[in-house]
Amino acid sequence: MLRNEEKENFHRGSTFIKLFPKYISNSSIGEEVRDVGNIPIGEFIVEKENRILKPQILLKDQPFDILNSLNDRFSEENFPVRRIKDGSIITLFDKTPRPTKPTDVVCPHFYELKWANGCNFDCAWCYLNGTYRFLPRGKKPYLKNINIVLDHLDVFFKTVNNKSFLLNSGEISDSLLFENDGAPLTNKIIPKFMEQSRHKLLIVTKSTQVDNLLSINAQNHVIISFSLNSFKVADRWEKAPKVIDRIKAAQKLYNAGYIVRVRIDPMVPIKNWIEEYKSLVDTIFNHFTPERITLGSLRGLQSTINNCKDKSWTKYLTETSNWGKKVDIGHRLTMYSTVINYLKEKYGYNNVALCKETVEVWKKLNMDHKLIKCNCLL
Repeated sequence: MLRNEEKENFHRGSTFIKLFPKYISNSSIGEEVRDVGNIPIGEFIVEKENRILKPQILLKDQPFDILNSLNDRFSEENFPVRRIKDGSIITLFDKTPRPTKPTDVVCPHFYELKWANGCNFDCAWCYLNGTYRFLPRGKKPYLKNINIVLDHLDVFFKTVNNKSFLLNSGEISDSLLFENDGAPLTNKIIPKFMEQSRHKLLIVTKSTQVDNLLSINAQNHVIISFSLNSFKVADRWEKAPKVIDRIKAAQKLYNAGYIVRVRIDPMVPIKNWIEEYKSLVDTIFNHFTPERITLGSLRGLQSTINNCKDKSWTKYLTETSNWGKKVDIGHRLTMYSTVINYLKEKYGYNNVALCKETVEVWKKLNMDHKLIKCNCLL
């Protein structure tokens, strides 16, 4: 709901520019609301320049600014809608264009479920520090109006009924951040997914609060992905539950029949990193076998770097890409190949993908980025 001071400036039929003028541009209101993140826009008729903006569904036959072949994960034909209603809850993540150059980052498009904003953890490199840099509350957790979330899900389920998609609930928040505060995800959102059988919810988390998930039978409707790192890296730069505790939480869900994925991201080439990441892999497989593992290396958008408190991690960033600064390609290739080969040789495991990595790296690892199956895809 709107805060009191916001209500004073916002009434039915009022001009949106009065509320947050610095966020307004000529682009869609839905996108601007997404960035502000704390306006349940679906409750109001919003007027801009004397025009009433009514909720809508943007279908794929509307202008689409990615042109791709049909055999990859960027194809327009893969996505029936661009967004639901104003885009404040469900929208297509298509910020990364189809990669064409060796230095282009590969990040296939997917649907975001933006039911909440922010995070209650404090990792040094968290990109939310940059995403929410203009908000007085920063990345402090904010829950959107749950009735609007459920309404947009209803529209998505009714509209997108010929293909199956994974809706990512953890792109701009930790998916489990409110599990000790009413648990809207497990009490409201997941039951909505359980009313249909085509689409699934992706939970992305560093949390260990999994008891609510264990109390419901949503195994056929939810995929859980745990973000992990080497023990030393996490202790140094991640203010979040201990990695071993995250792994034990993942094991509980795995034993209960849930699909559990792992993100080892961001990998950092600290001293003795080989032993560190092999130890992490061993600990994971001693507890459960992930359905999929996605690897990523340390990277930082300039907005993230500018707005983080602890900048000690940025010393590892020496290259640039179309997705910010990165660890040099030599270290990235060595880190990825070391973990990939270790997984294959010791555990016979090869269901591995890369996160926001360049075409050049994919090719040098003999991996086809057009066939990518990473964390955010079914």
